[in-house]
Amino acid sequence: MHLHRTSPRSALTSALRALAALPLVLAASLATAQQEPSSFPLDSVGYLNEELPRMEAAIAAKDRSFFHGAMVRTVQFSERWGFKVKANPDLAAYPMCTSAVMDYVVVGMCRLTPSDECEPGLASRFDANVQRCREAAAKK
Repeated sequence: MHLHRTSPRSALTSALRALAALPLVLAASLATAQQEPSSFPLDSVGYLNEELPRMEAAIAAKDRSFFHGAMVRTVQFSERWGFKVKANPDLAAYPMCTSAVMDYVVVGMCRLTPSDECEPGLASRFDANVQRCREAAAKK
């Protein structure tokens, strides 16, 4: 029996393709968020504070499987909030938080398996968005 092994590059490509479809899935969900939009930065920071240490551990352990679950959790978080601007226009005031949540899995995958498909400035933009989201949450 011959086992097929997926190369790290094709695994990254598959993950990035799945993540590229995420906004379409989110927009299609049209989940109606009943939460107070001004609570979104604090909830986003809580989500990222929980996820980021787990991501760091997965990167250190070279655990690609972590990112599938992380993607599922990100979709669930975004559905809970009616994440896309069309579904919840009140979140348009917090683009730094929506971007940080959306980019976190891609940034982690690119750190785990760097490739030409990883956008060069994404990690620094992600860090800046996380910081700005934390600042917005602190104002609450």
